[in-house]
This record gives sequence, C-alpha cells and structure tokens, in this order.
Amino acid sequence: MRYSTTQKRLRISIHGLLQGIGFRPFVYRLAHETELKGWIQNSTNGVTIEVEGDSENLEDFLQRLNRESPPETIYQKTEHTCLEPSGYGAFTIKESAVSGDPTTSISPDIATCSDCLKEIFDSSNRRFLYPFTNCTHCGPRLSIIDSLPYDRQNISMKKFQMCSSCQMEYDNPDDRRFHAQPNACSECGPQLEFWNSKGKPLLGNVIEQAVDVLQGGAIIAAKGIGGFHLMVNAYDDKAVSRLRKKKHRKEKPFALMFPSFKVVKNECEVTPLEKKLLLSSEAPIVLLLRKPEIQSKISKWVAPGNPYLGVMLPSNPLQHILLDLLNIPLVATSGNNSEETICIDEYEAVHRMQGIVDFFLVHNRPIIRPADDSIVREVSDSTQVLRRSRGYAPLPISVKKEIRPMTAVGGYSKNTVAVAKENNIFLSQHIGNLGNPVTQTAFQQSIDFLNKTYGIGKSPIACDTHPDYPSTQWANNKQTIPVQHHVAHVLSCMAEHNLEGPLLGVAWDGSGHGLDGTLWGGEFFHVTPEWNTRVACLSPFPLPGGEKAVKEPRRSLLGLLYRIQGDSAFEQPEIIKAFSSEELTILNSMLSKNINCPQTSSFGRLFDSIASILGIRQINSFEGQAAMELEFLTGKENTEICYQVDWVEVNINNSNNINEKGLCVLNLRYHLDVTPMIHEILQDLSENRSGNLISTKFHNTLAETIVSAARHIGEKQVVLSGGCFQNKFLTEKTVHRLCKEGFQPYWHQKIPPNDGGLALGQIYAADWALRRREASNVSCHSG
Repeated sequence: MRYSTTQKRLRISIHGLLQGIGFRPFVYRLAHETELKGWIQNSTNGVTIEVEGDSENLEDFLQRLNRESPPETIYQKTEHTCLEPSGYGAFTIKESAVSGDPTTSISPDIATCSDCLKEIFDSSNRRFLYPFTNCTHCGPRLSIIDSLPYDRQNISMKKFQMCSSCQMEYDNPDDRRFHAQPNACSECGPQLEFWNSKGKPLLGNVIEQAVDVLQGGAIIAAKGIGGFHLMVNAYDDKAVSRLRKKKHRKEKPFALMFPSFKVVKNECEVTPLEKKLLLSSEAPIVLLLRKPEIQSKISKWVAPGNPYLGVMLPSNPLQHILLDLLNIPLVATSGNNSEETICIDEYEAVHRMQGIVDFFLVHNRPIIRPADDSIVREVSDSTQVLRRSRGYAPLPISVKKEIRPMTAVGGYSKNTVAVAKENNIFLSQHIGNLGNPVTQTAFQQSIDFLNKTYGIGKSPIACDTHPDYPSTQWANNKQTIPVQHHVAHVLSCMAEHNLEGPLLGVAWDGSGHGLDGTLWGGEFFHVTPEWNTRVACLSPFPLPGGEKAVKEPRRSLLGLLYRIQGDSAFEQPEIIKAFSSEELTILNSMLSKNINCPQTSSFGRLFDSIASILGIRQINSFEGQAAMELEFLTGKENTEICYQVDWVEVNINNSNNINEKGLCVLNLRYHLDVTPMIHEILQDLSENRSGNLISTKFHNTLAETIVSAARHIGEKQVVLSGGCFQNKFLTEKTVHRLCKEGFQPYWHQKIPPNDGGLALGQIYAADWALRRREASNVSCHSG
C-alpha cells in the first residue's frame, strides 16, 4: 500500500496524572474530531497514544491535546516518536497493559461535578437521588483503587456488574460516562442501608430516616467516599455538646458541612480565593473567619472561643442529598476515636464507635483506603494546605533532579508516608498519630500500597532520628537513613519549591529529637548544596516534666522564667496562681536538681509560655491550643512595635561536627536570647497593657527575629517551615517583612508546614545524603 507524503504516524508516550480523570475518552473524541486513526492505551507507567493521518491534523491534535485536556490532567513527561504509517482503520481504546516501570500518578477523589448534580436532582432522570452517581469528571478514585492501571477490575466497583443502560453509557464515545470505571446506577450499583447503634438494618426510606433523626438531635455515622463522618445538627447545642462528651473532645473545633455557599456567606467572611477553594473539585475544609456582628445559630460548642470555622461544602452525592433536604449546617467530624485513622468499614465502625453513635448510614461499596478531609486556609494571598488528604493526595511533588527509588515513613504526629520515583515524590494521604494500633495498621497499608503501586522494592528508607517513634522503629534496618526532624521540615519546603540553596532555613515547631541531647524546635539552618548547618537556635530552657509540659503551658513558662530568674521565678504571681503549693514544691525540686527537665529550644513552647503568662491557657485540651488562642489576640491592636531580643554569640566546641544520622552539621554560632522580651512583657502586664497588644508585639518580634537572622547569616532566600507557621498572622507578618527588606521568602502552600510534610523532606534529605556519599567515594577512589 502506498501512502500520501502528508500521512504520518506519531507515537506519544505521556507520564503524569492521566488515569481516572476521563483522559482516554477525551483523546478518543479528539482523535475523531481531527480525523485521525490509531489507539490509546493505559499502562502502569502512563498512557501511550498512536495517531496517524494528515500532518496538519496531527499538529492540530497535539495542540489541542495540551490545550483542551481534562482540568485534572498533569503532564510531567511527554515523548514523541515519528513512525511510518501503519494503515489503521479507526481510533480505538486498547485494553490496559500491566507492563513497564510503574510511574503514573493516581487521581485523588474528586467532588461531584455540576452535570451529575443536575441529574441527581432531576426527578425525571434515572439517577434521581442516587447517592453513587459519578462520571469521568468526578467521583471516587484513590479511595477505591487497589492497583494500576485504573480499570474496573482493579477498583472496589468490580463486584458490581453494570446493567445494560450503564454499559451503553460506558461504551458510547459521545457519553460523559464513556469509560467511567465506577459507573453505576440504582439498578446495578451500591445501595444504602440505615442501621441502629448495634448495626441492625432498619426498614424504611434510608435518606428520610437519616434526615429525621438528624433533625431530632441524633448522632449518625455516615459512610462517604473515603471514610465515615460523625454528623449532628450544628444548630443544636445539646446534640453538639453530647457529641463532644461521647467523643472525649473537650474543646477542639469541629468541622462544619454547609448546604450551600449562600449559607456559608451568611456566617463567614469569604475572600475570592476562599470561595474558589470551597467550590473546587478538591472540596477541602477551609478555615474561614466568622462574621462577628451577626447573631449566629451555630452552636457555641462547635468551635468554643475560636473566631474561625472549618467549613466545607458537600463533596459527594450522598452529602448533597442529605444537606439539600436538611438545609442546615451539620457538624461533620472524622468518624473515629480521638487520634485514630478515619474508619472505612461499616462493621468495624459499629465496633469502634460503639457508645458514640445513635445510627449508622452505610453502603456496600468497599472503601479500600481512608481519605480524610483536607484542611486549607488562605495565607498571604495563597493557599496553604494544613492537612493533605482527600482531593490532593496522592498527587506527586515533582522536583528538578531525579530522585532514586526510596521510601520515607514520616514522624509520629500527623503521619504521612512517601515514595520517590524518578522526578516525583508521591506523598500519601493523612494517616494520623501513630500512638494506636489502628493508625499503625493504616500506616503499614499505606507504605505497602505506595511501594506496590510504584514498584519501589528493596530500597533505602528515610525516617526521623527519634528512636521511639513507631515509624522509626518500623524502619530499623541496614538501609535506613535517619533525618533530623527539623532538617526534614526545612527540606520539605525546599522540595515543594525546588530549591537547592544556599538559603536560610527556619524550622519552628513544638519539639523534636535534637542531635545534641536537647529538644529542638527553634532552629536556624544555613543550607548550601554541600552542607546543612545548624547555625542558631532559641536559647534553651528547661521543661519541667518533659512531655507533660507539652500539655501544660504553665510548665513551659515556669521553665523559661527559671532560666531567666532562678528561684525567684517561683515568686512570680503568674506562676503562683497557675499551680498549687504542693505542685510548686515538687517542681522546685525537679528544677533545682535537674530531674526530668530536658532543655528545649522550641518556639512552640515559647508560644505556650506567653499564653500562660497572659493567663490565656494553662493546660491544653488539644495540641497547639494555647498557641492558637494567643494568635487569636493579634491584629486587634494596630502596632508595629516589637520587644527586644538579643543575638548572643556562642562558643560551642562542635565546629564541623557532621552527624551522619541527622544529616546536619552542628556548628552553632548564635543563641536567640528572649530574656529582654520577657522582662518587657512582665512590665507591660504590670502596667495593665492589653493581651491584644502584648500578643501582637510578641508576633511582631518573632517576624523581626527572622529578618534579623537572615541578615546575620547573609542569605537572600529564606525558607519557613514547622508547625508554628500554621499561624496565619506570624507567617503573613514574616513574609511581608522579609519582602520589604529585600529577602525572598518561601513558605508552605501545597504541603503542610506541620509534621504532615516530614516524609517529603526526609526523601529530599536522604537523596542529598546518598549523592554526597557517592561523591565522597568517587573522590576517595580517584585519589
């Protein structure tokens, strides 16, 4: 057969986020529109397309492939090869191939699209009020996939045989559900049931029963896409208070699910970016400032003493149906016991939530892995992710340099795990705190899934240097590369922004295992491509009771004052009123004899100290409570005034002492001494200055401290990481001041600044260490 000289064949290999987003149907339709023949095929390492036809049509195809692809598409690597024409008679979708090196990205769960919503609320549509409606543009992905490629036989929908109507949609190139893998309807798909507290199914209309009991003040556990929510009427004080008592959650804020954006605007201030986030396909919880001037119907027990509400809109059909019928906000908190991974199985839910829940709203579509709600807020006109899960995970962070295959196991709190493959680091969804068997099981399953999906096999494992973390203990083998906690924080932000250094890395958080026997948490690192050096820190002070001080800000204050004032600290009225006389006697003995009083450089504990000295919070009921409440006082006094702090040169004999386990050079040059600031705060208190003024001046001081550190170290680029930079006021103030003084700040946007980002930083650090080790070996051999 002879072909026209204008006829050509292209083979296109694409890597990125391409599966589970309707990419194959898109390409199929595009090929037909541009009059091209050939095929498209999914595989474990991406998508391969062959198209042949006229040269002009091929060019048109390539341009539109980039311009018109589904919005969730992420192209990471594209290769074109020109071939001789083959004589294809049509364009087809080939059966997926399980071959090649696994590299393709898995789509996160995507919120229900507008087209599906129209069908759900159209009484003439066959999917009217069907709570598992989806198409190629929306629906479950990560939570239902067992393995790649993303096909029906590899997801939890394989147990449901499509009816003839659904099969026709699936096979029709002109249909929105063409090759929609979870496609189903009420005739062939998953079904709802309503159970009592013992797990016994109740007869009647499931949705109507759920609506009735919620209106009546009941607590229900509703199974969604990535797990269970505990739901109650957010207007019902008694119901919300009852949930708090049953869940043993004294004051930590509950998230709210609103029926519509209009109702959200009635309660909260909403910026254009926050609106965009609420209505996005990720559908996260967005932290919004309440309108102070309104008489809100929201229960006072939803977020006691908190000017912000954690707000989300419905993200799946069941939630849309429930909220439409109720037309009121619901508390929608994770379906679990405190600190456990969200529950995904209905029978396990009955067991784990016995005594908490009155009714269970369940379905028979298996959830393969948990995907909790993501949490975001607006910081400096950008999105900051605080918990990365549904809608965002497991999208990769792409980096410039190729990372060797490895696994990272994160820390203890807010655990996530990660694997590296080529130029991608795939970070898991939020897992939780590893202090219980349930979360440890989810931790193991997440590692297994990522390793299996991306074919990591036997490879280095990066972990925290803390020997008692369950994640560190799990990783305890010969290939382990321990990374110091705060080094991982800084490098996680570097990885997010593709930075190599030189730069100043600032890592402020609660506390982490230090390499010098102290608890770190207020660290300044000078990072270059060759070295990562700890050059400064907050002047250490004792923490009476160690871990107990994390829950009791009053102990942090006592330790700080004891370092500054010695025994006179026990005569301060702020200390006397915070403890009983018996407690003070014991604490005095502990401090004077240095018994269970580890030294810390933690800014998190400094925040606690200031909250305690102002009488805001002496004992936390949840992590970070005192620091949050201190932040809430800021901005109400319009001042740029700062307190005095001193940079004190230190002469510690640790120059060029590289700790191979922590990937950090200990070459401390400065202590940041806050003694003058504490004296000035005490003076302000004696003059009855307001807590608002003191808190604002304190935050201003910390921002100026980072500017001053950048001047001392002499680097233009400044990276901000660690849990303290969840503080909106501190981060925005610091970014503003750095920019004004000519520095280039970087802060977390896609990855949490808290411990949820550690696994990313561990991989970046471990790869750096392996490169250095290889370079050193080459130098030795060449010498």
